[in-house]
Amino acid sequence: METLDFATMAVMAGMGFVAAFIDSVVGGGGLISVPTLMWAGLPMLNVLGTNKIASCMGACAGFVTYWRSGTVDKRIMRVMFPLSFIGSAFGVFVVRQVPPDFLRPLVVVMLIVIAIYSVAKKNWSADKKSVRVSHKNYLLGIVLIFGLGFYDGFFGPGTGSFMLFLYLMMGYGFLTAAANARAANFASNLAAASIFAGFGLVNYSYSIPMGLGMILGAACGARMAITKGAAYVRPLFIGMTIVLIGKQLIELFK
Repeated sequence: METLDFATMAVMAGMGFVAAFIDSVVGGGGLISVPTLMWAGLPMLNVLGTNKIASCMGACAGFVTYWRSGTVDKRIMRVMFPLSFIGSAFGVFVVRQVPPDFLRPLVVVMLIVIAIYSVAKKNWSADKKSVRVSHKNYLLGIVLIFGLGFYDGFFGPGTGSFMLFLYLMMGYGFLTAAANARAANFASNLAAASIFAGFGLVNYSYSIPMGLGMILGAACGARMAITKGAAYVRPLFIGMTIVLIGKQLIELFK
């Protein structure tokens, strides 16, 4: 494991903090962490693997913070957590064989639809840690969380936002949806990180300082969301979705 100078370690930790602070609430932290690792000059597959290890550390901190606060619906997570984990594992195996960039136009369209719907719909459900989910929405959620887990392992941009939106559509309020999304996203990160590490595609010199920054950032972000509630989560979710749209459009037309 190579030794980084203090300045590089500080950059990794600082950018990790910012990425995880945002990611723990609405997703999208990869917009910050991935370019930071690319700036360091790592090969692309190593960037993905190193980012997943660091993101897993941050996601765990955010998940634990939400879990302790009682905002995670533990009942539904018994099903969603393993499905997200298994889906992500499949995604990582596939991405080593198939370039994922063909998904970018579809991702842009989906993000635009989410942004418009989130702005237009005013009467989201009140925040409750458990809601009565219809049988239809429950089955749809099972299918989609597996698909989003696969997407996270295969491609990744916007996964946290997509998961949050899924729980909104199932009837949860913004804060509980954010907590559930963080739990499912931790599962997908854990699976991807484990497999990338198994393939030797992780540079721990970068992932450890970035991951330590992410642990602190995720805990702070989750606490802020719990304290401020939906009034804080909703505008941040809409804003980050718009930023994701811009980033994907830039990549699409580059």
